[in-house]
Amino acid sequence: MSRASKVALGLSVLLTAATVAGVHLRQRQDRQRLRDGVIRDIERQNRKKENIRLLGEQIILTEQLEAEREKILLEKGSQKT
Repeated sequence: MSRASKVALGLSVLLTAATVAGVHLRQRQDRQRLRDGVIRDIERQNRKKENIRLLGEQIILTEQLEAEREKILLEKGSQKT
């Protein structure tokens, strides 16, 4: 085998190995980004559920407060008469 063909073969093997390694690293990065995205989505869903639960509690407390105010106003109105 001539020297030029050995150099050409060596370069092609080197480029092929570099390409395979580059693709492998890129796939690993893509998979990690996908995992991170899924984790962020799960965290976002959990925050949304918690916010909905807190909103429900606030609605109940607001209704109780309004009922108390109404009761107090009715008591004040009946005391005047």
